[in-house]
Amino acid sequence: MKKIVLIEDETSVVSFIKKGLQEKGYEISVAFDGPTGVRLVEENDFDLVILDIMLPEMNGLDVCKEIRKTNQHVPILFLTALGTSENIVLGLENGGDDYLVKPFKFIELVARVKSLLRRSNHSNSQETSVAEEDHEYIHRVSDLVVNDYTKKVTRGGEEVSLTSTEYKLLMYFLNNQEKVISRAEILDAVWGVNYELGTNVVDVYVNYLRKKMDNQEDKKLIHTVIGMGYVLKKP
Repeated sequence: MKKIVLIEDETSVVSFIKKGLQEKGYEISVAFDGPTGVRLVEENDFDLVILDIMLPEMNGLDVCKEIRKTNQHVPILFLTALGTSENIVLGLENGGDDYLVKPFKFIELVARVKSLLRRSNHSNSQETSVAEEDHEYIHRVSDLVVNDYTKKVTRGGEEVSLTSTEYKLLMYFLNNQEKVISRAEILDAVWGVNYELGTNVVDVYVNYLRKKMDNQEDKKLIHTVIGMGYVLKKP
């Protein structure tokens, strides 16, 4: 059973989400304020965090930043009444993986939850190690090395820490090397739900990857193809 923590202070919203997700077979824990939410995530091994932005004592953006200090892998779904592009991007920049604007339909929440859990590599049970050089799991481009079993990413020998969404995006690029990929294709493959094509979430996450692993001017891996999308290729 997948374990989800809901960090939300509106009791009506908590009741609505908790009841619905429990009926879908999920185990739900609840925190009504930011600090309690941070503590629950630190003390438990959750498969997903559903996080409101407007919270007492500590807002959701700060909660997300605190969680990311110790946990880079658990997916975080923001709930926000602030649906502007600026607020959505701000949530993603602080470590969120997805967002849902209030008010929302329960069927849409379930779709986002399932999508995040499908692409999450967060596991509560599997700790089996695989040799670092097992070719089935190792991906190399220039000095970038990705072990898709241990989820370890290095560039030039230095480890790169990625969120679950950043990692999924990187793997999609690696599995489509040299191919120019449109934003629509990336949205469908990485997010797995129907997003408004006007959103700049793809550009935001490509920039995250570039900042973390592509900061050498002469060895850039991810390139923009104006009017078409992006491509990952050897420098």
